[in-house]
Amino acid sequence: MGTINRRGFLQSASALAAAGVAVTAHAAPVEEKPLKFRLGIVTYNIAAQWDLTTILRICKNVGVSPVELRTTHKHGVEPSLSKEERAEVKKKFADSGVEFWGCGTTCEFHSPDAAEVKKQIETCKEFIQLSADLGGKGVKVRPNGLPKDVPVEKTLEQIGKSLIECGKAAADAGLDIWVEVHGPGTQHPPHIKTIMDACGHKSVGLTWNSNASDIKDKSVAEYFKLLRPYVRSCHINELWKDAVGIYPYRELFRLFRETDYDRVTLCEVGKTPPDAATGEEMLRYYKALWTELTKG
Repeated sequence: MGTINRRGFLQSASALAAAGVAVTAHAAPVEEKPLKFRLGIVTYNIAAQWDLTTILRICKNVGVSPVELRTTHKHGVEPSLSKEERAEVKKKFADSGVEFWGCGTTCEFHSPDAAEVKKQIETCKEFIQLSADLGGKGVKVRPNGLPKDVPVEKTLEQIGKSLIECGKAAADAGLDIWVEVHGPGTQHPPHIKTIMDACGHKSVGLTWNSNASDIKDKSVAEYFKLLRPYVRSCHINELWKDAVGIYPYRELFRLFRETDYDRVTLCEVGKTPPDAATGEEMLRYYKALWTELTKG
């Protein structure tokens, strides 16, 4: 994610809104499928420094839901929470009217150290229980690179096989595992497909991550088609990238609409977390841009 500041965000927002309106105004009217997916947030990084009360207040004010809570952030929603604390978090979500989507973890399974992989699997299981206790839909995990001196295919198969155990635990809890399309080398969509083929568990799907590596010939269509059968969640970042030809969000949203995607696109922007007031303003502009880009 590129660093984002308030002035730059608002300037980019205005430019994209103008470009989007111009395209819409001159496009021939077409019959479109109704929009089934929603705009939410993952707390990395826009809400990294907000406590849970602030997150829920801002999301309610802006009209953004659901929320994926990323581990290590100020909200403090971690497996260390007691039964009573988990019940309190669940109640806060219910009282706010904002949906809890799931836990965003850093669990990864590419290490050549078998003990480390086992540790990561057990940590994932702890987050599965946490997400279940909070009424979530799943847990996000990730591949995060290809170790040197290990054949690529071996690493990809190892990741996939490790995910089977996570998938079984998720299935027992009535949840999904969402494998983020992530990491140097591993985020290459054909490699992700290899991982999913090696896993083959019905409770393991993907989080589309809006990476530059999704693009081929200025389009995400080819790799979208490859991975769409597995996509159960989605992270999106700087939407202004559509207007300057960096990432085709309008195309992505059109493909989601055409394939009846009915889940979420979660805002994940910036490396410099904003304060609450600036963050709320940013999210209002972000929602306006998202609304324009989802028009087709």
